[in-house]
This record gives sequence, C-alpha cells and structure tokens, in this order.
Amino acid sequence: MSDLAALFADYATCHRTRGNLACHAIGITLILYGAVSMLLAARLPVRPWTAAEAVILAVVVFDLRLNATLALVVLVELALFDLLARRVGDWRVGLAAFVIGWMFQAIGHARFERNRPAFFRNLVHLLVGPLFLWNELLQVFPTPGV
Repeated sequence: MSDLAALFADYATCHRTRGNLACHAIGITLILYGAVSMLLAARLPVRPWTAAEAVILAVVVFDLRLNATLALVVLVELALFDLLARRVGDWRVGLAAFVIGWMFQAIGHARFERNRPAFFRNLVHLLVGPLFLWNELLQVFPTPGV
C-alpha cells in the first residue's frame, strides 16, 4: 500500500458521510484561504519569498511525495488564494475565513460524522484533507468508498 493510499484510508474512516465532506469542502477552502491571507499580512520575510509563498512551497513539496497530479491541483488552488488575498488586502478577512472554516469542520464532525477529526490522531491529516477532497472531486487516485 502506498503512503497516499494509507493516508487516504485512515482519513476516510473519519469522513464517511456526504454532509461531513460538504462541510469540509467549504471549511478546508476557507481555512486555506485564511491561512494564506494571514501569512501574507504578517509580512514575515523568508527570503526570497513571503511567508505565504514559503509555506505553499513546503506544502506542495510534501504533496509531491504523495501524488504529483494532486500536488499540482493544490498548488493552483493555493496560488489562486495568494492572488486573491493580495487583491483583498485585509488580514481580517483572512482571519474571519479561517475561523468560519474551522466552524464548518466542527459542524461536519459533530452533526454528520459524530466523531473526532482525523488530525487528532495524526497531524499529517491537516495536509491530507485538501488532497482527499480534490481526489473526491477529480478521482485521480483510487480511494476507499466514502
């Protein structure tokens, strides 16, 4: 079993219902945008990039180890969030998106799944979530039935 197959199988055990997946689709999107937005606003220099660009690079390098196609999709998503956050230019919008995103995550687990988030068991699942959702949409990699 590949690393990605094992991670997806473990992640899927906490994400079986369509309601939870819908909450996660909204929540993870808002969390990612919020994180990128706040990292840009922090203006922490990580030469030659911004902190947001450095984190995006680190995430994509991690994702590339698992699946190149999904890594490219996540790169495009995060790059678009970077451009949007620069256009919006207000860290408070990013903070609001981040908080609301986590609220969607909590609702998904409390209302639909009735379990604890997968990242409570393995923090790597914080990086697996976006890959899992994109894979659900694009069916790039065979995953356990949800």
